[in-house]
Amino acid sequence: MPGRIKGMVDRRRFLARSIVLTAAAMPAVIHAQKVPSSSDSDPELLSSMRTRLARELDDPALAATLAPSILNVGFEWTSPMRPAADLRAVIAYSFGNRLAADPKAQPEPGPVNEVLADTVVRVHKLLPSGSRIYAQWEIAHFLTAKYGFKDVVSIEPVIAADGTVTYLSTDGVAEAAVKRAGGTAAIGPVAVVGHRDHAKRCVLTSRGRGMDAWVAKEVSLPVEYDAESGQPWTRRRDLYLLHDMAAQMMMLRAAKIAEAYPKG
Repeated sequence: MPGRIKGMVDRRRFLARSIVLTAAAMPAVIHAQKVPSSSDSDPELLSSMRTRLARELDDPALAATLAPSILNVGFEWTSPMRPAADLRAVIAYSFGNRLAADPKAQPEPGPVNEVLADTVVRVHKLLPSGSRIYAQWEIAHFLTAKYGFKDVVSIEPVIAADGTVTYLSTDGVAEAAVKRAGGTAAIGPVAVVGHRDHAKRCVLTSRGRGMDAWVAKEVSLPVEYDAESGQPWTRRRDLYLLHDMAAQMMMLRAAKIAEAYPKG
């Protein structure tokens, strides 16, 4: 029993640390491109939001400034798309994982990442011959073990000299992929594969790292959730969407601060 309790404590520490690392990484996405204006996407809704927000804030000018960002983050979830034939590489972002039986071991990839790997294969078949695949390790595992891919560029966690493991944020994966490729020019126009609810942010983050990133319009992205995921925010859709909106808001915050105060 004591060993079991210790294992539970270790797992909780892992989860708490993951949450802290995720939150800490959000402000770092300061180079994310400006989020497109939502002023033309739904003018009636935008007008209603401005009116209500102006009443709540007692500041019509501020409401007019904030409403497009709130509309974009909270109401717009469709990712920018292009035909797969226009793209030259795949970058795949994982979604959740499964905690290993040994609490000290690296988590297992989990079922959602297997579905993401299946999606990568479908997208890759539509791309020109020789297109590279850059995949977070959970997805790369299935591409290698299930499909026999030999040349996948696997984006692994960062392991310090003392054995401490840092699991990469979405931005961390994008940054690592660019480095492994030798620059964005070497990647070319890239097809982003991610969970459907994560994909918009994956595209924005990839573009923030200089990639010409899109979702391949011919292939639907996974929508499944794993109730046993080691990351609590990826167990249910309501929890994840709140998590993603918070992350998008932090990206907007960083971009707005940099725009307002470019010299710091």
